[in-house]
This record gives sequence, C-alpha cells and structure tokens, in this order.
Amino acid sequence: MSSRPSSRHGFAGTTALVGIGATEFSKSSGRSELRLATEAVAAALDDAGLQPEDVDGLVTFSADTNPEIELARSLGMGELTFFSRIHYGGGAACATVQQAAMAVHSGVADVVVCYRAFNERSGARFGAGVQGRPPLPTAESSQFSWYAPQGLLTPASWVAMFAQRYLHVTGATTEDFGRVAVADREHAATNPAAWFYGQPITLEEHQSSRWIVEPLRLLDCCQETDGGQALVVTGLDRARHLRQPAVVIRAAAQGSGDQQDMMTSYYRDDLTGLPEMEVVARQLWATSGLGPEDVQAGILYDHFTPFVLYQLEELGFCGRGEAKEFVRDGHLHLGGRLPTNTHGGQLGEAYLHGMNGIAEGVRLVRGTSVNQVPGTDHVVVTAGTGVPTSGLVLGAER
Repeated sequence: MSSRPSSRHGFAGTTALVGIGATEFSKSSGRSELRLATEAVAAALDDAGLQPEDVDGLVTFSADTNPEIELARSLGMGELTFFSRIHYGGGAACATVQQAAMAVHSGVADVVVCYRAFNERSGARFGAGVQGRPPLPTAESSQFSWYAPQGLLTPASWVAMFAQRYLHVTGATTEDFGRVAVADREHAATNPAAWFYGQPITLEEHQSSRWIVEPLRLLDCCQETDGGQALVVTGLDRARHLRQPAVVIRAAAQGSGDQQDMMTSYYRDDLTGLPEMEVVARQLWATSGLGPEDVQAGILYDHFTPFVLYQLEELGFCGRGEAKEFVRDGHLHLGGRLPTNTHGGQLGEAYLHGMNGIAEGVRLVRGTSVNQVPGTDHVVVTAGTGVPTSGLVLGAER
C-alpha cells in the first residue's frame, strides 16, 4: 500500500456505489430511450435492495434525452432534491458519480442514481460525424469550421490525427493499437453480456481489418450500441446495511487541460499526451492517497485503441512513450500487471459512454466479474478521452 499523503475531498471514503443495473446491449433495442433508462434504473435499485421512493437525486449526461422528471414519474420516485447533468459526451461518465457523491456528502440528497440510455445504433449514431448537420451559431460548434473543410468529419478522423503523431514520436506501431483490441475482445469472449461474447480476435485479424482513417482500422474503433446503464450512490453508513457489499468511492475527479477542444486539441505543443487525463490522475492519486502500484485492475475508456496507450502513461502505469512495451508484454490481459477492461470494454462489450465500465469496476471490487482479478482492492476507471474528462478510484471496504 502506498504511503503517500492524501488530500481528501469530503466525499472520498464516505460514499459508495451500492447498485448497478443495465439492459441488454443490442444493435436494435426496439423500444424508446426512456424505456431503456427506466429498465436500467429499476435493475440498479433492485441490485441495491432499494425502492424507487428511496431515490431523491438523479444525475445524467447533457447528451441524454431522458428528462429526470420523466424518469422519476415513470418509476414512482416522488420528490427529488437534486438533479444534475454533465457535458462533454463520454467524458461525463465518472463525473456523474462524483456529482452524486458530492450531493450525498453535502446532505443535499441521500440516494442518487446516475444513468445513461440511448439507441446509439438504431437511432442517432455518433460515429456518423458532423457532416449533414445544420450549422449552429454557438461557440462549441464553431470549432468544426476549422476542421470540417479539411475532411475531419468523424470521431475516428479526429483521433487519427493524434494517433499518427503518437506513432511517429514514440516508435509504436499499429500492432500496439491492435494489442488493446485483442485484450478487450479476449475478455468480451467470456462475458455473456458482451455483444462480442464468444468472438475473440487475433492480432492478425486486427491487422487485416479494413482502414477507417489511417492509422485506425475497423477493429480500433468502438461499437455503436442500444442500451442503458444505471448506478446507485449513497453514504457509506447506509451502504453497509444494503444488499450488496459497499464499493467505496476512494476518489473522483474531473479534468480539462490547457488549450482544450472537443477531440480536436491540435493547437497544443505536444499531441502525444492527454493533459486533461493528467489533471484527473493527479487528483485521483492525491485524493485517495494511493498510486498506480496500489491498483489491481483498470477500466480505461476505449472508444479508440490509441487513447488507451495515452492513458496508461498519463495515469503513471508506465513512462511517457513506454505504453507500447507495456502492452507488448501482455499486461492488459488477466495475469498481467493491469488487467484492463475485463468486461470487454467499449470495443467488446458495449458502447454506453463509459457507464458500463463503471459497473465493471464495481463488479471487480465485489469479486463478481466474469473475468475476476484475484485480490482486487482498488480499480481505476476513466471516462471519455480527447474531451474534458473524469475518473474514479473504487475500493473495497476493509
């Protein structure tokens, strides 16, 4: 155990995740996004042994289409004293838990549910990019006028710019990106909830998959998924009396770096790092009093494989430019230094904007993952990369 001093946020160590619930993960749910949200929340409350009327707070993404009041009415929650939304797409995932924990610790709410639900495959597809959308006269959308005329229209194209520079500077190869995909799909293959259950891939299959935007191949890119995921947060004292073992929120943080854009921070001096994730990492380790050496597993946001290598470096699991050796040595697999995305990740299980990854972090701490890492005391979880982001350290109560 690390002996570094902690700089605690008040909610750290006093709040816990007590329930997780999800729908099935599909390519065509056949039902509304509100229905998906209500199913996921109902499942999470049942997992915790709580009733809808116990809930007095809700947190979701600004991108979610399901109003808090509709969800509350659909489930019979009654009055709410706290509701909040986090911006920046997948970067919001862990921040929903942070918001919930802050609300519980401050006494604003007692039981807060975080949720995300969408028909991202059968409905609005993020991967389709920005072309064909009517221009909006906002500061956020105006940035695309710099990139769209150059053909940078989709998330894959935005990340490819970073990935190409990373290869050039570090000496990594596209096979190193492929090793991330292979590990994810290996884990998904034994996870019955995963879309790619029973379908591992080889490095050769990765290398022969078609180009999307060089240097990214098809198997470097996450899925598009219909589904919903919910998480329940309450105080540690109450958590001890609920159905499941308490999964303690040891740290939670948000981060935005200098010269931050939405996946297109090309004006920075160095494109081989993710400063926003470094901001998150610094807070996670300082708040928890832990370090990378104290973590037994990682859930690293994997919408595109290159940014997993970036995160390994920003979080301190290896030095700058050394992630290629880390993945070549097999450390992302079970038995490695940091088994990563043991549920299959967004490449293998489902793309739920990172919320299903938090649920896997909970299972790892509980000891119930289908790819359980023995002796898991602490798990680090990250949210969307290339955007203002967030992260968690989850731990067992010992």
